Amino acid sequence: MSRISQATVPPVLFLSAAQIASLLSVAECIDVMADAMAELARGSVHQPLRQIVRPPDAIGLLGLMPAYIGGADPVYGAKTGGFFPGNSVMGLDPHQGCVLLFSGSTGALLGVMAASEITGIRTAAMTGLATRLLARPEAQTLALVGSGHQAAWQLAAVAAARPLTKVKVAARSLASAEAFVAAQQPHYNFALEAVSSVEEAVAQVDIVVTVTSAREPIVKAEWIAPGTHLNVVGSSTPSHAEMEAALMGRASLFVDRRESTLNEAGDYLNAHKAGLVTPASLLAELGELVIGQHPGRSSAGEVTLFKSLGMALEDVATARVLYQRARERQVGTWLEQ
Repeated sequence: MSRISQATVPPVLFLSAAQIASLLSVAECIDVMADAMAELARGSVHQPLRQIVRPPDAIGLLGLMPAYIGGADPVYGAKTGGFFPGNSVMGLDPHQGCVLLFSGSTGALLGVMAASEITGIRTAAMTGLATRLLARPEAQTLALVGSGHQAAWQLAAVAAARPLTKVKVAARSLASAEAFVAAQQPHYNFALEAVSSVEEAVAQVDIVVTVTSAREPIVKAEWIAPGTHLNVVGSSTPSHAEMEAALMGRASLFVDRRESTLNEAGDYLNAHKAGLVTPASLLAELGELVIGQHPGRSSAGEVTLFKSLGMALEDVATARVLYQRARERQVGTWLEQ
């Protein structure tokens, strides 16, 4: 019996951040996210809301995000790890932890992967997917608000979704924005420009990405031109918000998952408290756009807004693809169980 058990239990794959980056680019992950959102819309995904351990005297928090993806290759998975905002000052990613992947057929542990890299890639890929689905086809200018750990991935995602010609970058300070531009400009053939304010960044652009840790709104409705598409990425708890309530009330709202938005999105909750939005204001989840249940943008002058919260499905779907590629290319460390 022991020999049978040892022969049938697969080795466990360990993937580092560098190995993950070598296996899957942000641009490639956009299609992975499109497939995952379609699976969610079709009902083959089960995932509870994330569970957060947030002791009142602790520096950071610990989250647990489990999910099941059914179909021909079923898997269970979970991202577990912490969020430590102060890490940015030390040059570390605020997101720390791992993504665990399990067989949906036997429950065997298949992989343990660096959560930071997966989180950055899949979060940006969701921005890329939303931009692909909702931004005007001719959109070519971007405002990137935030220059922290996830900003480079976000820039890559939008560049993969639309042929950009110019990007304006705003950050906590002009120096931070300038440092980001200097680091990223060699990778792109369009111009990146550091600007001194959020208002200057978002004025008269086609696409906006906000990826900050702001607790109070930093983008006002009056600054946003008709036809703009916004990706609101940075705020992922009820106590954080990047968008003014009036802007949430003005925009056509799209989300990754309604349940998460109604419970966790500070941007939505602030606007709801002000009487400017209701659950019916959430027009569609991205998966419903992918499978054609909702048309998305209805006019050239419409302001569309994607509220990104992130969910376990995105991590598990990414881990499943990474496991398949690592096995095909014999990348990573494989340990017998």
